[in-house]
Amino acid sequence: MQLLLAEGRTYILILAVAAILLYTIHPLLLILPLFILGFLIYFFRDPKRRHPPANTAETDFLAPADGRVTVVGVVEEPFLFHGPAQMVTIFLSPLDVHVNRSPIDGQVIAVEHKPGRFRPAYLAEAPSVNERNLIAVKNSQTQCLLVQIVGVVARRVVCWVKVGDQIQRGEKFGLMKFGSSMQVFMPPETEVKVEQGERVVGGETVIGVIRRDKLD
Repeated sequence: MQLLLAEGRTYILILAVAAILLYTIHPLLLILPLFILGFLIYFFRDPKRRHPPANTAETDFLAPADGRVTVVGVVEEPFLFHGPAQMVTIFLSPLDVHVNRSPIDGQVIAVEHKPGRFRPAYLAEAPSVNERNLIAVKNSQTQCLLVQIVGVVARRVVCWVKVGDQIQRGEKFGLMKFGSSMQVFMPPETEVKVEQGERVVGGETVIGVIRRDKLD
């Protein structure tokens, strides 16, 4: 497990300065910043993940984030699929790991930021009205669309990839801060392997599969 220093450094430095100032007033005032520091170190953790081996008979999609599955179903997706797609929505609480990982190998073919509101990420309307990033990944066999959605607390999503980048299955591509949700859209023939209410682990849980004979 490691600290995401690049993303957590600013928060920790500000907190350290505040802690020093409070300590000069009274040592007991150090308790609160130390508690917050512990939370930040926990929040910005980056646990090592073991990706399941690829199956030669199937193309699988890994969960792009830790959290609880809130929606599963076929929807109309206009950005990448321009038609029906299997959708899985994952809600991340502030206690979940917030590092995002690619479900498949492939090339990043689109990255688009859409401004919006900051409604609670668990609401049904949040994916369509909240600020979000859309990242499309495609390979020779399949494709998927990932949507990082901000919430009330998580008012910033970070994307580390750009159009043209090659990304590996399970590779980190972004971060969502302090509670949010993630949507992944897969081809309509995908067999979804998770259910509403189930907890998933980013980069480890297989959320969908397509038999290779269906790709031919």
